Amino acid sequence: MITKVSHTSLFVSDQGKAYDFYATTLSFKVHTDVTMENGFRWLTVTPPDQPDLEIALISPFDGRMKYDDEVKNAFKILLDKGAMGAGVLDTPDCGATYEELKAKGVVFKSAPKEQFYGIEAILTDGVGNWFSKT
Repeated sequence: MITKVSHTSLFVSDQGKAYDFYATTLSFKVHTDVTMENGFRWLTVTPPDQPDLEIALISPFDGRMKYDDEVKNAFKILLDKGAMGAGVLDTPDCGATYEELKAKGVVFKSAPKEQFYGIEAILTDGVGNWFSKT
C-alpha cells in the first residue's frame, strides 16, 4: 500500500535561479545537489516543516531528459509565461509573509485577499512556476 509522497518535481527554466529562490529566498533546505556522471543535475529541496518531502527542481532543457525539440519548445513557452507548477504554500501569517517576501524582491500576481478557504496571495518563483500562498 502507498502511504505518502516522498518526491515531487517542478520543471524550472534555470536550476541556478531556482536554487537561489527556493534555498535563499524561501529558506527551503537543499536536500540533494549532485551532478551525475552524465551531467544531469539532481537538485532537491525540502520545505522547513516537511523534511520528508523532496521537491526536485528539474530542467527540461537538459539533453539527458530525452525530450524532442517540440516538447522542449512547449516547456520553454510555458516556463517563459510562468504557467507551470501551480501549488499551495502554507504560512501561519499570509500578510506578514507577503510583506517579507515582497521586501526580498519576490513578484506577486496578487496581494493577500480573503477567499472562502482563507487569505491568499499569488507569487511567482521567477523560473516558470506560480503558487498560491495561504
